[in-house]
Amino acid sequence: MASATRLYHWFNRRGWSDIVIVAPYVWLLVFFLVPFVIVLAMSFATRTPTAPPFGYGGDNPLLNTAGYARLIGDALYFRAFITSLLNAAVAMVLCLAIGYPMALGLTKIEPGWRNILLMLVILPFWTSFLLRVYAWMGLMGSNSWFNTLLTEGWNWAVPQDWAVHSIPMMHTNFAVVLVMVYTYLPFMILPLYANLERLDPTLDEAAMDLGTRPFGVFWDITLPQSIPGIIAGGMLVFIPAAGDLVIPTLVGDASSPMIGRVISDEFASARDWPMASSVAVALLFLMVGPMMIYSHYQARAEHREAPK
Repeated sequence: MASATRLYHWFNRRGWSDIVIVAPYVWLLVFFLVPFVIVLAMSFATRTPTAPPFGYGGDNPLLNTAGYARLIGDALYFRAFITSLLNAAVAMVLCLAIGYPMALGLTKIEPGWRNILLMLVILPFWTSFLLRVYAWMGLMGSNSWFNTLLTEGWNWAVPQDWAVHSIPMMHTNFAVVLVMVYTYLPFMILPLYANLERLDPTLDEAAMDLGTRPFGVFWDITLPQSIPGIIAGGMLVFIPAAGDLVIPTLVGDASSPMIGRVISDEFASARDWPMASSVAVALLFLMVGPMMIYSHYQARAEHREAPK
């Protein structure tokens, strides 16, 4: 009874606040750090025909770096990384070009309409991700109504010698980028909207009262203040797009795979778990490293600018 009473008083004083603080760290420990340590350990193992298909010690070296050496020397992995980074970068830039005007427009309209439009932005999340990708596969197929419409429009506008029967869209990098832009566009719009919505509108009004043109107000005041939102949205688009598996597998070019598909093939088809783990670790450092460096210097800059 006494222990229950002490526990009750502990919860009343500070228990819930401690749980709220500790819970995110427990989540990161269980679902990020522990899996990462497991994958990192597998990357230094040796491939074996047993189950699981890797081993340490004995006839196998304790730390086998052959996977990382192959990662550097094999052109397949280099091309996959370059393809992934280029597709993700193009998708990120297109999401920014489309999402920034949408986010800025959301901050300028009445709150009632704003809530409706925000709901429309997140509405695709109510549908299965895989189902949405399959819908795009149907649209981009050689015999789809969408392809037929584009083909007829093209044939009507060009000489007969340039006529085409269908436009090849499926299994190309164009299809990968297109579906990525559609899929990850809300991840760009929402951080930008959250950032732009907090800006002080009186700064824009003061600049216009002083004779600055609307584009100058945007370029000199709005855009610099929205850089944190641009960076946050860019990371939310670029990082998952670079490691995506479903979109490149379903609509991409098998002869030019992205790194997510390479990792999947090494795990499932080749059953080379150490090699797949090496690629996954390299991808993680490639994605998370620049983000950690940026966060470090951003924190230092905010500390220097803070009033003393």
